[in-house]
Amino acid sequence: MQKRRAGFTLIELLIVIVIIGILAAIAIPKFGKTREKAYFKAMMSDLRNLNNQQEIYYSSPANNYTYAPTVTALVDFTHSQGTAVTVGDAATQGWTATAGHQALSATQYCMVYIGTPSAIPAWPATPGVVMCTGE
Repeated sequence: MQKRRAGFTLIELLIVIVIIGILAAIAIPKFGKTREKAYFKAMMSDLRNLNNQQEIYYSSPANNYTYAPTVTALVDFTHSQGTAVTVGDAATQGWTATAGHQALSATQYCMVYIGTPSAIPAWPATPGVVMCTGE
């Protein structure tokens, strides 16, 4: 009569560990890319919220139809954690803004402009459309 095995052999365990390692090697880079996409979405969301707050500021009679020169002038605007939003050019005719994230490089940022600011950027080509570099 044969004895019954009560466990796995060393070869079976090694094969399972190798398969798990291969799956982890495939999955880990995908998670890094997902995190980077989330940073870009946060910057885009911040710029859209800034656009809404600028329009509220612009339409107020107390502000004489000028755009807010800085982000701090907008009472109800707060940016996401880790992002930095800057109003580059704000005047009576329009404004520009850029957003960056501390976890991304300096060449990866988003930008938007409204109206006809004194210095219209080369991109984004359409006013009000948030565009990002290095995405």
